[in-house]
Amino acid sequence: MPKGFQGLEVYQQARELRKRVYTLVRQLPPEEKYNLASQMRRAALSVTNNIAEGHGSRS
Repeated sequence: MPKGFQGLEVYQQARELRKRVYTLVRQLPPEEKYNLASQMRRAALSVTNNIAEGHGSRS
């Protein structure tokens, strides 16, 4: 298993969440594809980014 934040179980789960969100976004009705879809993708990406950032700060 890789060292660093990529080896953390919580990071792996967050990546799975991100994949599921991206799959769900594709199923949204056309009128929601821009605003809601964009917000959902950014939120899911933020989870993995925050884990990586937090691991790097060693806090």
